[in-house]
Amino acid sequence: MLSRKRPFSPVLTLGLLTLLAAASLRAADSPPNILFIFADDQAYDTLGPHDDPAVLTPNLDRLASQGTQFTQCFNMGSWSGAVCVASRAMLNTGKTLWHAHAIQQRINQIKKQSPAQQEPFYDGYWGRRMSRLGYETYFTGKWHVSVDPHKLFDHVTHVRPGMPNDRRGNKKNPIGYHRPVAGQPDLWDPTDPRFGGFWEGGKHWSEVLADDAITYLQAEGKKKATGHAKPFFMYLAFNAPHDPRQSPPEYLGKYPLSSIELPEPFQPKYPFLTSGLNPGLRDEALCVYPRTEYAIKVHRREYYAIITHMDAQIGRILAALEQQGLRENTWIIFTADHGLACGHHGLLGKQNMYDHSVRPPFLIAGPSVRAGATIETPIFLQDLMATSLDLAGDKERKGIEFRSLLPLLRGQSEAPSPVYLAYLETQRAIRHDGWKLILYPKLKAKRLYHYATDRQERRDLAEEPSQLDRMRTLFALLETEQQRFDDPLDLASLYPELAKRVAP
Repeated sequence: MLSRKRPFSPVLTLGLLTLLAAASLRAADSPPNILFIFADDQAYDTLGPHDDPAVLTPNLDRLASQGTQFTQCFNMGSWSGAVCVASRAMLNTGKTLWHAHAIQQRINQIKKQSPAQQEPFYDGYWGRRMSRLGYETYFTGKWHVSVDPHKLFDHVTHVRPGMPNDRRGNKKNPIGYHRPVAGQPDLWDPTDPRFGGFWEGGKHWSEVLADDAITYLQAEGKKKATGHAKPFFMYLAFNAPHDPRQSPPEYLGKYPLSSIELPEPFQPKYPFLTSGLNPGLRDEALCVYPRTEYAIKVHRREYYAIITHMDAQIGRILAALEQQGLRENTWIIFTADHGLACGHHGLLGKQNMYDHSVRPPFLIAGPSVRAGATIETPIFLQDLMATSLDLAGDKERKGIEFRSLLPLLRGQSEAPSPVYLAYLETQRAIRHDGWKLILYPKLKAKRLYHYATDRQERRDLAEEPSQLDRMRTLFALLETEQQRFDDPLDLASLYPELAKRVAP
């Protein structure tokens, strides 16, 4: 839990703990502002202690040095190929995966009812709950949740869809898919506005989002100056770095192709082709198949460039927060809805159980947060809704199934719980005590990794006879978590060799 950038100092630590206790008392009298910055498709290894040093994120790095990073943050999974739909539904309802799915199904039913019948249903959503706690609420950017954000937030600008509507061609002429092919012209140009996407409307969407946020912060600064400000909750949701991974030419120029290294492990093909891992899935169809070293380097170059461009916009937002005199009593939370493979294991998308796809970065900076610290306790990114409610004074958090992170931030320790992961009915995983078991139920296949010593999940140990008892123990944990989260999938009948209990 120590900084990766600062030497340990007992005196400094004691002083920080003293400040933490004092700031916590102040927060009870004066609810803090909460600035939530949300990326799309940003993997954990692009920021933080495990990051790829090639990725330039100076503003997020600075924010991390001012706050605490949770280095083991997860998205629980998805009932949809669009993983962000499930992630954002959990985030905004505070419900775990299959309960959030049930809520979405209920929403589709009540949309046929009158507005008066729909209204009470929305009271449990994040924006509404913050409003009831006395907050002025603001939203801009990617939504991708079934409920109209205008029903949930006081102020809303530029609501964006799940992904930009680009001009990447069609099946007969797929300019932006199955690319690039070495030795052939690449017709797609991520810097060219004529392809639409993030350039639709004339200005890059990440820049528009920063403009929106700065305008709102300037208004909040004026309110503070006149003594009429309420605490604010800002939900700023970038579409970046989701594909089409477009950025201005100067950002792409920061990453010469010769400087891009291949991800580990590099594979031309992933061996288990099931839902989410099939090369026909939209995310996977962006790149040539089988994968080539050249193609993966091009995709990673574009991924890095749009992350760095987004980081510059985050820097503008944080500068405006300072300029308006609002930083002192503002908690800043940054994460993403999930990660992304972008070449690891021969995969491009996030519809898999590997760490690069289920783990986003997660950092918190605020008046009572230790600077430059890291916490390795596993969390779900959706814990941040409960955390914000706790900060706002809702200690009960009725109906919320995720937990507040304030105890961990205050230095309390806890025994790590198993991390349950799921995708449709085709993938399940359990991650605990240095090990991860991945199951592909339709294929009756399995993989086992010792991630404590194999961070890139390169060596599959599932076929080693010596690991059978370990897999049975992990399988039992997975079944327990399935029951806890109301996962209806029956695994025991598909894996009878794992369902046999290990003798005590």
